[in-house]
Amino acid sequence: MRVVMFGYQTWGHRTLKALLDSEHDVVMVVTHPRSEHAYEKIWSDSVAELAEEHGVPVVIRNRPDDDELFQRLKEADPDIIVANNWRTWIPPRVYALPPHGTLNVHDSLLPKYAGFSPLIWALINGESEVGVTAHLMDEVLDAGDIVLQRAVAVGPKDTATDLFHKTVDLIAPVTIGALDRIASGETEFTRQDRSQASFFHKRAEEDIRIDWGWPAEDLERLVRAQSAPYPAAFTFHRGRRLEILAAVVSEGRYGGTPGRVFYREGDGVVIVAGADARTGRNHGLAVTRVRTEDGRELPATEYFRSMGGYLTDRP
Repeated sequence: MRVVMFGYQTWGHRTLKALLDSEHDVVMVVTHPRSEHAYEKIWSDSVAELAEEHGVPVVIRNRPDDDELFQRLKEADPDIIVANNWRTWIPPRVYALPPHGTLNVHDSLLPKYAGFSPLIWALINGESEVGVTAHLMDEVLDAGDIVLQRAVAVGPKDTATDLFHKTVDLIAPVTIGALDRIASGETEFTRQDRSQASFFHKRAEEDIRIDWGWPAEDLERLVRAQSAPYPAAFTFHRGRRLEILAAVVSEGRYGGTPGRVFYREGDGVVIVAGADARTGRNHGLAVTRVRTEDGRELPATEYFRSMGGYLTDRP
């Protein structure tokens, strides 16, 4: 099939590579200009450079809603559009232009985790698996019929970076497998159960600020979810920003005021956390590694040379 690709960053790059390696013909690529947003600079392999290396025409757009682009799409005469990590709304006249419409490849197990940063949100929320879904685009974001979906398990120590590498390897088989189903003439696919749908927004600084009223289990997942190269989860100690780079749930139970620097346990320093309403347990977060405001990384036991004081969510 003749394919126009809409994509950005490493997800789009992997999708384009899969298409270029397949029997399908990529006739044009549409991608975003580079961004200086913190999350946009992560996993930032260039879709434009890969397309140009293979002689594929490239169009740069923030939004795909102008008449010039629409005319170029008509001239490209695609059988289908494939989109992955396209960051803005695609209007109906564009996604419905090809005979087979538009196939969107999304890094979650739809209908759950539509929207942005699904791997991070899924890890924070304690999901047991994540994955990749190829679905046909319609007027509702990430809500069209599912053509193909694959899942991978979330391990007890997985970081968001680990989940990225697990799921990015699913892009090629999911994308090409879905295209092959469509090319074979299939038209009936799996309708999404909208009663199971959830939608999440882009991550921002407020989403990585530690609230010590959370249960330790939730805070430990937040720290893993904000693994490098993502911005680290942070708190404040004596008015200065302190990033929490590694932590585990304490073995012992520690009650008291959330945020209290309380006890040494193994290689960590236990910070009192909120009680878990689901289990009634009250464990602490045993912080093992931190980064200071001036960029120094060090063991928490070296940073907290004495117990006492508090970590807070504001300076």
